[in-house]
Amino acid sequence: MTLKIIKNLRTQFGKLGIDGYIIPKNDEFFSEYSKTDRLKIVSNFSGSAGYAIILKNRNYLFVDGRYTIQAQLESGNNFQIVKYQKIINCNLFKNLTLGINPKLFTFTQIKKFFLKNNKIKFINHDLINKISKKQSDSSKPFYSLDDEIVGEKHEKKIFKIRKFLKKNKSNFLFITAPENVAWLLNIRGYDNPNSPIPNCNLLLDDKKNIYFIANKNKTKKILKDKKIKPHLIVEPKRFGKFVDSLKGKKIIIDSMTCSIFNEIIINKKFKILKKEDPIYLLKAIKNKIEIKNMVNAHIHDGVALTKFLYWIKKVNKKKITEFDAQKKLERFRKNNSNYLYPSFNTIAGSGENGAIIHYRASKNNAKYIKKNELFLCDSGGQYKYGTTDVTRTISFSKQRPRIKNIFTKVLKGHIAVAETDLKKKQCGKLIDIEARKYLKSIGLNYNHGTGHGVGFFLNVHEGPHSISKYNSVKINEGMILSNEPGFYQKGKFGIRIENLIYAKKTRGKLFFENLTLAPIEKDLINYDLLNFKEKNYLFKYHLEVYSKLSNYLNKSEKKWLASLI
Repeated sequence: MTLKIIKNLRTQFGKLGIDGYIIPKNDEFFSEYSKTDRLKIVSNFSGSAGYAIILKNRNYLFVDGRYTIQAQLESGNNFQIVKYQKIINCNLFKNLTLGINPKLFTFTQIKKFFLKNNKIKFINHDLINKISKKQSDSSKPFYSLDDEIVGEKHEKKIFKIRKFLKKNKSNFLFITAPENVAWLLNIRGYDNPNSPIPNCNLLLDDKKNIYFIANKNKTKKILKDKKIKPHLIVEPKRFGKFVDSLKGKKIIIDSMTCSIFNEIIINKKFKILKKEDPIYLLKAIKNKIEIKNMVNAHIHDGVALTKFLYWIKKVNKKKITEFDAQKKLERFRKNNSNYLYPSFNTIAGSGENGAIIHYRASKNNAKYIKKNELFLCDSGGQYKYGTTDVTRTISFSKQRPRIKNIFTKVLKGHIAVAETDLKKKQCGKLIDIEARKYLKSIGLNYNHGTGHGVGFFLNVHEGPHSISKYNSVKINEGMILSNEPGFYQKGKFGIRIENLIYAKKTRGKLFFENLTLAPIEKDLINYDLLNFKEKNYLFKYHLEVYSKLSNYLNKSEKKWLASLI
């Protein structure tokens, strides 16, 4: 199928006057997960980030360090795999004219990656969807969340944004990220596979108008809830004429999520001010109700995961595949009536598959879990009151000292992050150093960030904050992050320990509190490498896991969990 689509695509090059075509991972809403995955259609690559570039006689797939192994396995027969860093102004496309769909790119993207050595031509119809005849389902309406779930009325949030408009002396803010619209109006939807995202945009003015840009058939429920007014709904195909009808001089757009297509329309009418959407930071700082609900979600998620860990280590005697394991975990989660679906595609990798950072087992390709191999399971859930993300590395047999030593070094980094004094280390890049230093002491490292922001019943990956080498955003009270150092030996094994944590302030001290509640694999720890403080942390963590989860467990599960304290 992939080769047929590429062949059909190349037949279009001559009449369009292009030498190649660029396909991004994102959709027109720049979502991480989309029901319309053009990149997978053309390349078979299933990772969450990347670009495919189809030339007349060669295909390239650009991915970051998380996906180099996976990309080679999924797409290596038809594509040359290249690391992201090399895409920036690379000579591979020198003097070529590359076609793009302007609805799928921002000017920021093409300036960074493609404009030094080549020309870009805008093609206003989507070539991939046209060839593959792939259309996304858009029938289900958006819906509102109750105030006791979100903790803050949408009117209060809108007031904050209008203060931002006033401060920047602008008439309009164009909110292009659907998750930001969702946060602002306290609404959700069904347009993405792993997140309750409503595919829509919003234009907020400096008076009292909220222009909601979406298909009208999706607005019935939120109209009933009086979140928006009927006469202020704009169909996306009418966006150009709608912009022409507006009065004002200045509009703010976010250059990271406003498409070239929309920016061109807006630029004809308004003076554009490019600034980061203020909702990103507001959304990142969770209120007390959101934190309370996230705590509740993690208790129930912890029960499911703990039951699964006990089952796979102590109960299951069958020979099972990676796919069988992830389905079993999913069944444990489904026992909770408030569980909806996974927050991302579960990563369940045994042995060498654990070294593929974002590996995905399917029914057809899954390998059997071997008792002498490490099993890495990274999973999460969307609950009606929160989002979870957790990784555990599991051992079924006695492991070599080297593996135990590496696991323990990863654990030491994990504990160092959890125990961070946020008054001293206020941003992610400082914390990231602490997470890596124990592995680096033995010449090892990992090729991904140590932690990402997490949404409240929204995207499992959220900015602007993160724990990574380059992130300097100050961590504020109420921010939720993942804590997930790891190590991966290609063709052998993968190790990762991941909890979600949030910044909490007590008596003037700002520190991280664990959200995730699930036992850490003690059979892989070399206790000689842990100091007293680290051993004490581990003891207190497992004591907390037991105290909060034991009431939901049966006698055997409870006894096993108690043995880990």
